[in-house]
Amino acid sequence: MSKVFPKLAKTITMAAREGGDDPESNTKLRTAILNAKAANMPKDNIASAIKRASGKDGADIKEINYEGKGPHGVLLFVECASDNTNRSIANLKAYFNKAGGQIVPTGSLDFMFDRKTVIEFTKTTEMDIDEIELELIDSGLEELEVEGDQVTLYGDFTSFGSLSQAVEDQGVETFSANLKRIPSSPTEFSDAQIEEIEQLIDKLEDDEDVQAVFTNIA
Repeated sequence: MSKVFPKLAKTITMAAREGGDDPESNTKLRTAILNAKAANMPKDNIASAIKRASGKDGADIKEINYEGKGPHGVLLFVECASDNTNRSIANLKAYFNKAGGQIVPTGSLDFMFDRKTVIEFTKTTEMDIDEIELELIDSGLEELEVEGDQVTLYGDFTSFGSLSQAVEDQGVETFSANLKRIPSSPTEFSDAQIEEIEQLIDKLEDDEDVQAVFTNIA
């Protein structure tokens, strides 16, 4: 939690700075708060993150992305939120170099990933999934997957606000709603290769400035 909460706090602060501190009128902030609550983040931490948006600390946080190639040619897209981009890039270069990889110019790998809205919730016996699917199509739903009791919704990244709101209007309680990067051409790796790749991913995810890491692993 010592690593998760600061990352969630940054997401809340950036959402509040971007669209205002009222969750009722700011879908992105409302969703960020729901994600934080799902991770059992204390209310005081959430309130502090919202308040920080109007202060100097919040204004200094910048969203910046880095792209790189890791062990065995794996592609990695790293999303950061940082108040010191020089520190961020220095740390990321060190992680990639130690793993035998490298940072590549911005935009080099962007076309290898599709940015999608991904919303997840748990199916209950009262839910009519077919009906929910029909109700969400006009709000940007592209695909719905059901695996056991878990339901995953996919939509274009531009539909994040409308789809999140439509899900909420259906009375569905989500446990995750995020923008993710889905590989357009997933690649298979051996178990041994995956183990080596995950060492780099763990290093990246442990960094205080890294919000999310996406790969082209199938």
